[in-house]
Formats: sequence, C-alpha cells, structure tokens
Amino acid sequence: MDKTIKIVAVFLAVVAVISIAVLISGIPVKADPGVQESGIVATDSIYFFYGEECPACHYVMPFVINMTEKYPGANIQIREVWHNQTNQQLYQQINSALGVARTAVPEVVIGSTVLTGGVEIPEKFEALIQASLKKKA
Repeated sequence: MDKTIKIVAVFLAVVAVISIAVLISGIPVKADPGVQESGIVATDSIYFFYGEECPACHYVMPFVINMTEKYPGANIQIREVWHNQTNQQLYQQINSALGVARTAVPEVVIGSTVLTGGVEIPEKFEALIQASLKKKA
C-alpha cells in the first residue's frame, strides 16, 4: 500500500511540475488527436479525467495508473481538468460530442462509453479496455 501511495505522489508531482512549466513557458499545446473536428470521439484514445483536489479521483487514480501499466497499448491518457484549461476544453468537447449533459469527475471515456465515480470505474474499466484492445487486434 505504501508503494502505491508513493507512486501516486510522484506521478502527481511530475504532472504538477510539467503543468507549471508549460504554463510558464507559454508553449502552445497541440489539439488532442482523440477528438476530430467533427466532434466525434476517436476510438483509439481512452481518457481518464480528474480534478486535482477531488477525493474520489485520488481514490480511483491508483487503479487507473495500474491499468496504464497493465495495458500499455491501450493509449490511456490521464488529464487533470480543474486547473488545466486545455484539458478542460477537451473534457467539455468530448462530453458534448457524446451527449453527456451532466459531467463529473472522475470520468473515463472509452469510445462512446462514459464511466464515472469511484465505484463504476473500478468495476467496469478493465473489461472495457480488454474489449477495446480486442477490437484493435
């Protein structure tokens, strides 16, 4: 358990440092290839959207990190949306394209399937990853 907490802490520290560096540098961030101009979500991207101070997000984060390690070919993208405007726009664009009227983090988007919360994500995420990878094969 302590190892998982350390991994999550290191991950969050790295994300924070990179986010600050990008904000300070003014480097433009490219549009994400996961959303096409038509608003249709590409099936080759899996998103985990979270908020930095969200307790439920931090509860789910170790599970999501484990899935990224277990399925490296799944293209799981972890995106903080409360403090990162680019990620917030992507989050809104994807949810709008999918017709999701009520959004909440933590949220996983796989193709046209949306999972939310600390119960649904751990229960269903891995099976959806496996199904997604099977379709690609």
